[in-house]
Amino acid sequence: MRLIAGATAALSAALTAVLLVPQPASAATQLIGNGAFTSSTTPWAAIGQTTVTAESGWMKVAVKQVVANPWDAMVAAPTTAALNPGKSYTLSFDAYSTTAFKARATVQYTATPSANQLLATDVQLTTESKRYSIPFTAATATDTAAEVTFQLGGSGGAPTVRFDNVSLLETQTTRPTALYVSPLSNPARWAGDPANDGDTAKAIAADIANEPIFEWFGGWFGDITKAVDDYVGAAQAQDKLPMLVAYNIPNRDACGGQSGGGAGDATGYHNWITEFAKAIGTRHAIVVLEPDAVAAAECVTKFGKDPEDQYRMLLDATQVLRAQAPNAWVYLDAANATWHAPDKMAPLLVKSGIANTRGFSVNVSNYFTTVDSETYSVAVNGYLSGTVGTKKYVIDTSRNGNGPYEDDTPGDNWCNPPGRKLGTPPIRQLSGAEYLFWVKVPGDSDGQCGISDEPAGTFDPDLAMALING
Repeated sequence: MRLIAGATAALSAALTAVLLVPQPASAATQLIGNGAFTSSTTPWAAIGQTTVTAESGWMKVAVKQVVANPWDAMVAAPTTAALNPGKSYTLSFDAYSTTAFKARATVQYTATPSANQLLATDVQLTTESKRYSIPFTAATATDTAAEVTFQLGGSGGAPTVRFDNVSLLETQTTRPTALYVSPLSNPARWAGDPANDGDTAKAIAADIANEPIFEWFGGWFGDITKAVDDYVGAAQAQDKLPMLVAYNIPNRDACGGQSGGGAGDATGYHNWITEFAKAIGTRHAIVVLEPDAVAAAECVTKFGKDPEDQYRMLLDATQVLRAQAPNAWVYLDAANATWHAPDKMAPLLVKSGIANTRGFSVNVSNYFTTVDSETYSVAVNGYLSGTVGTKKYVIDTSRNGNGPYEDDTPGDNWCNPPGRKLGTPPIRQLSGAEYLFWVKVPGDSDGQCGISDEPAGTFDPDLAMALING
């Protein structure tokens, strides 16, 4: 990922911050008694013209004959507890069918199913497994015992449908304070592999993998709904905040090229960010939106593209996230302390939709000190104050422990430079930046450059150890 480097003068006084220590988290309650189907389908029941069996970790539902109505061939399971009227929930599941058709998923009160379908939505099934993630709000009722149903009739045929990973969770009423530590992050997976060096693995596990690190999402996930839902759901189950980077804008990394790619065009990006946002749904989350995209828009001209189109795509993305993921705190990326002057960056953020977000992020994947990043952020806010008003901001401290690297070729000092060090671990603050985050995954390469030969986004244990040792 391209981030223009350069030296700035550090403030003489050290940054002072009052830190908020996250409180312990409690686990959310899974309201589906059996959504994995490892050995049985109990308590799921076949209703009407269906048979239900467990097969290779899936629930296999066969429609026995052609029926007219969706509910004439269905499968249902009671929830493990009554629902709470007025509260938000998310139903998610994997499914595929022998033939493509529209099925119906419902969550309904068992005492009054036809009158109180809290969720009743058509889902387009295909012959390939896909994740569906659907938020809804529980309605008021006298009896709130509920059930989940999958209604498979009315297709004009007799398909066989398979389901897995069925989940029903209530969205936390109170926003979690603790940040999610993923056991599936790149450093965690590397450190957990018994084939890797023991001492190195222990160091990476203790100093990097045990910290809350952002998960990056782009076109490398074939099913973006599944990828986001798995990650957000895992955090929700622990009552912790998931942290996501949306990184799929067309002509991504236009200035640097090491992380090139992204959606094919504006329509493709709109569809992708919509699916990304819907997968978060009403659940609480933190999103850093498109690192570098605002700052690097000027570089899309090398591909014959118009920077104004990039700003419009970002504006659309902020609107989609605000509508489809209302409990996500979105931070539109504002590059770093020396790429664009604050008086230039501020109006670019405005036209890119920062009014629709909680604020902006700075220093993502870069090395500038927290002090310099604070100074830059305050200056940007000074120029935003007259238009959209001042905004919250967050700083990436993942690799800024020793500040930026300086030599006689500053143009490439952003790409895996030597002698860098982990910065302040992620934490929320009462003053200055709202959060200090590790947005960049420490140990993930910037590209085949500097002290790493690994492609961008690939975990390099040597790079990780260099950051640990400084």
